[in-house]
Amino acid sequence: MSQPEHIRTAILHGAGYVGRELIRLVSVHPLLDLSVVTSRSHAGEPIHVAHPELRGVVDLSFSSELDDVNAVDAVFIAAEHGKGIEAVVRLLDAGYEGKIVDLSADFRLRDPAGYPKWYDFEHPEPELLAQFAYGIPELYAPYETDRFVANPGCFATAISMALAPLRSADSPLRAYVTAMTGASGSGATPKVGTHYPTRDGNARAYNVLHHRHQGEIDQVVGEVVSVDFVPSSGPWTRGIWGTAHIASVDEINASELDAATVGRWFEELYGGCPFVRVWPGQIPEMRWSVNSPFVDLGFVQKNGRLVIGFAIDNLMKGAASQAIQNLNLLVGLPETEGLFIARSEIALRNG
Repeated sequence: MSQPEHIRTAILHGAGYVGRELIRLVSVHPLLDLSVVTSRSHAGEPIHVAHPELRGVVDLSFSSELDDVNAVDAVFIAAEHGKGIEAVVRLLDAGYEGKIVDLSADFRLRDPAGYPKWYDFEHPEPELLAQFAYGIPELYAPYETDRFVANPGCFATAISMALAPLRSADSPLRAYVTAMTGASGSGATPKVGTHYPTRDGNARAYNVLHHRHQGEIDQVVGEVVSVDFVPSSGPWTRGIWGTAHIASVDEINASELDAATVGRWFEELYGGCPFVRVWPGQIPEMRWSVNSPFVDLGFVQKNGRLVIGFAIDNLMKGAASQAIQNLNLLVGLPETEGLFIARSEIALRNG
């Protein structure tokens, strides 16, 4: 099989935290050439004005728009929710013929009725939803499309991957999930909840039982696993860590959830997946995943009770590295291309 040509790549809305990770990862990818990074608020300024740690790494300035849509082969959209739709429509109306990986929530839900429930808006382009694959590669690749992927949310990635093996159960289950995320999960715009004096040394729950990623999680595991989700903010910058306590809805024999059976389910689903590390008999620590493209999954079974633990970097497997993984698959590259690199090349020195 011949190696693909270099892929001209654009990042739209690249001034935020996820944009920064995308720029970093594209810049070290052997087959992606970073052509354009847009930001209306930083248009004309060097990228290092928004991302000082990239000075000397990327020699580009921000553009206000992607003027020539067919001067690039692939586009990452790192827009806030609601803006991804606008970006996709502009690209298609301009005749864009390449690949799109959208990191907003705007094409993640299959049912347009989910958008008023979870995101408080009516989806303006419901006919486009079916054109986007939901992009957890370990669960859904190879995709039916080779053009458009909706990159999943960070909590949705971690929790869905932790619970997906339970879809092999014969009886319905319930998962009581508590998960904590760092301040970068709220984006680069300062908010009361991410203000350092409020966040430092503190933990708090928010959007209890109604986090917007619940719609994605239900979409993945909802036929077998009912999920009660309590999201919390932690006093760190990046990383998600959590546990899911699993209970039987129908009081099935506890032996169905014994360690050997659960271990087999995880192995059947994730054996051979390069970015999944399974830890039978223990709950993974968050620090193992930070600054990496991995999801760490573990489980402990005692006295008929099952607890599953999970950890990811919300800006990597929860956003940017998963987007690169998805683009690799769209263009026919190994999903690991450009992602198995030294952590020192991608680690944030400022947290």
